[in-house]
Amino acid sequence: MAELSVAQRAVLAQMLERAPDSVLKTLSGAVAQMPGERAASLSIMLADETIDRRRRAIAFAPLLPMFQRRADGVASVNFPPGVLPRLWKAASSKEPELLLVLDDYRPIEDNPKMRAVADRICIAAAGAVRDQPEIVWPSNGGDEAERLKGLEELARCFDLAAMARRGLLILPDLILRPTGDQLAELRLLIRDSAEITSDGGPRMLEIFFGHLADASLILRLVVHSSKAAAKEGFLSESEMAGFVNRLIAEVERRVARIATHQPGAKADPGPGVRTDIAWCAETLGELDVTLRLDPESGWGKQARDARDRINASLSKTLRGLDKTLDRLMPTREVKTTGRMTRKVADLEAEAAPLEAVQAAIVLLTLLGALRTAAQVFGCETLRHQLVQSTTERVTTWVDQVIEAVNAGDAPDQRKSLAMVETLAKCLLLIEETDAARTIRRRAGAAGARPSLDESHSPRAA
Repeated sequence: MAELSVAQRAVLAQMLERAPDSVLKTLSGAVAQMPGERAASLSIMLADETIDRRRRAIAFAPLLPMFQRRADGVASVNFPPGVLPRLWKAASSKEPELLLVLDDYRPIEDNPKMRAVADRICIAAAGAVRDQPEIVWPSNGGDEAERLKGLEELARCFDLAAMARRGLLILPDLILRPTGDQLAELRLLIRDSAEITSDGGPRMLEIFFGHLADASLILRLVVHSSKAAAKEGFLSESEMAGFVNRLIAEVERRVARIATHQPGAKADPGPGVRTDIAWCAETLGELDVTLRLDPESGWGKQARDARDRINASLSKTLRGLDKTLDRLMPTREVKTTGRMTRKVADLEAEAAPLEAVQAAIVLLTLLGALRTAAQVFGCETLRHQLVQSTTERVTTWVDQVIEAVNAGDAPDQRKSLAMVETLAKCLLLIEETDAARTIRRRAGAAGARPSLDESHSPRAA
């Protein structure tokens, strides 16, 4: 079989340049098993591309997260992913002989020579952005003003890459329990960044922001960056205010999404509603702890309004839980003494339809999601009352079913005990583990089959 032609190599090189790392890895494994000269040539190209990406990841490590959008949706400085390979090619081609230094197996923080080469390539990248803008970030008929602004931002970020690499080494400590020396190092880093460009301080924190999976943690870096930054009045007037504004804007967006959620017969309560609840609670909690917001300030009012809206939305939704449980646990009235009656489990009723079970799962899942967030939103009392009333209702109904099974009064013992198992799993959704275990032990003693593991979801019921 003939070798790959020059044209074929050029086309393949462009395709491999755009392929995600996961696809590249899969291709490498598949091509390695193929016979022929072309397969061998392609395998070599794949290996070269893999090595090149590893070098790029080492050299451009401080800025790599900025070439993709944040997973949590919070606004951040981003550059088109297609710019990354072109910029790397332009920067690394200046002194290709230095790239071999990046193949050292030692971590870059323990290898001064590798760090020096990586920093040198970042400086070359800043120059390439300014000298070869059409190659690095070609204009494709889009917003030209936006492109020029992005090019300037990209160049300035690479101006700070070497210092950012140093700061990232202490980033984990800065968001936990920084020492006095580490705080001093951060403030020196911010000051040095400001000497390179007037807005270098916020830009340095923007680089760090890309490395934080939890967006709210940027507040700690903002506060640590200056002794005066912890004061809300000072912060609201500074360039650092942008981070707080972006977090609050994302809280507002998620609050609106929570408010539009309508519970239905779906096992998952809405598109990420649980995630939105947890995210808003963590972010609002971090704002309270880190900035100690004045309730009457602009940020304080926005945070309070967000809490109120989430509270109202969830309260309205969860108040439908009682009616949902009625369908799940049918009852009938029986006479006791004279005209007195009481409700007991109706074992002759039709089994609850699947949509009723799923609707209960949705609401109970939401109730369970509020366990750690309710205090932040101000609805802990409602959550506690619903958990208590749900547990009592389920326990009482199950007691009656098991008594009927033990007495031989259940028309269909298997169906009755299957419903008991479903209710035990429902209790696990609101983390009433002890009550669920008790129910399962009693059901087992009543002749139930071995139940599923407690960690299983009631979706299987």
